[in-house]
Amino acid sequence: MYCVKKIRSYFPIFKKKNRLYLDNAASTYKPISVINKEYNFYKYEYLSYNKSLYSNSLNNKVEYTRKIISKFINSNYNEIIFTKGATESINLVSNSLLYNNEFLKKGDNIIISNIEHHSNFVTWKFLLKKKNIEIKILPINKKNGYFKKNFLKKIINNKTKFISITHVSNVLGVLNDIEEIICIIKNINKNILVLVDGSQAISHIKVDVKKINCDFYVFSGHKMYGPLGIGILYGKKKILDKMKPWQLGGSIIKNIYNNKIIFVDSPWKFETGTMNSASVIGINESIKFINKIGINNIYNWENKILEYSINKLKKIKDIIIYCDNIYNKLSIISFNIKNINCNDIGFLLKNSNIYIRTGHQCSIPIMNLYKISGVCRISYAMYTNFDDIDFFIENLKFIKKKFF
Repeated sequence: MYCVKKIRSYFPIFKKKNRLYLDNAASTYKPISVINKEYNFYKYEYLSYNKSLYSNSLNNKVEYTRKIISKFINSNYNEIIFTKGATESINLVSNSLLYNNEFLKKGDNIIISNIEHHSNFVTWKFLLKKKNIEIKILPINKKNGYFKKNFLKKIINNKTKFISITHVSNVLGVLNDIEEIICIIKNINKNILVLVDGSQAISHIKVDVKKINCDFYVFSGHKMYGPLGIGILYGKKKILDKMKPWQLGGSIIKNIYNNKIIFVDSPWKFETGTMNSASVIGINESIKFINKIGINNIYNWENKILEYSINKLKKIKDIIIYCDNIYNKLSIISFNIKNINCNDIGFLLKNSNIYIRTGHQCSIPIMNLYKISGVCRISYAMYTNFDDIDFFIENLKFIKKKFF
């Protein structure tokens, strides 16, 4: 049986009882096991991750973490690259693969959607000028937030080389059927590469990259109860082998002779510089913690919180909920109240120590789509409970009365 009270006991931050945090889509709290793992590394075990004999024990821990992550998403261990976060993972693919003139030529096109986080939007828009390529947009159904899959056959042509889309929108919370979408793409042209931004999915549902059949999958550790400064890029090995390193430096060079540089094999050739070993060890612990609770248990609990929240919000007059269908939606709700600025709501909630996200959510294309400047966003985690929602709704109603 899922016991949220027990789960909250694993998070020391809940000892501070005077605040309610509902911005888990931005970043999650950390369990004591993750905190202690990093603390003990710095206090008792600190070494530099490198090629020295003395660091073998640390190197083994890093490689063990690579295997833990690969098992978590059902990939091979040598398809996992450590980065600073999902943003860097996307930029790594962009710079390592798409700046390759053999892959991307003048007149080619890339497809993205209009519900992407800026990390998965402006990265590709930047290529528009650099490579003289075309960017096409895969639209969504504004009512339910789903990608318009029938548009894929209309916008994909023989010049389409790459598609980059989100698994779950950081604004709408809609869980798109990525497996079906990629199947459609590959049936049209099996050579098109597909990147999936899994930042808002990885801590809520079971992710199986082999089943999805994506070529790349990215996510960040700090959104899944892990440390800051660590991200993951999954890439199919045969593709990684063809890619050149984006950043150059130490630890990725196998040999240099006759002015020729020989890199180590992938995925290690993409991990230049001193490894953020503490955060690697920390994300290992966060995955163990998620597995301990059970990803399906987390999903089922959060889905109950989601349904409860939407039903409560719908009872508030003049509220606008963006994509309020509880089915195929994860732990994110974005809303506005007519004639009240979202930032005013956020400010007044903050005065009651309720922390939500307001504004454009680093996703201006969605705001433009709905012709709004911003939204109020609440987002849940495994430790959110019904009392949290009741307290939030009570304060939201009180704020609304102030304006009317």
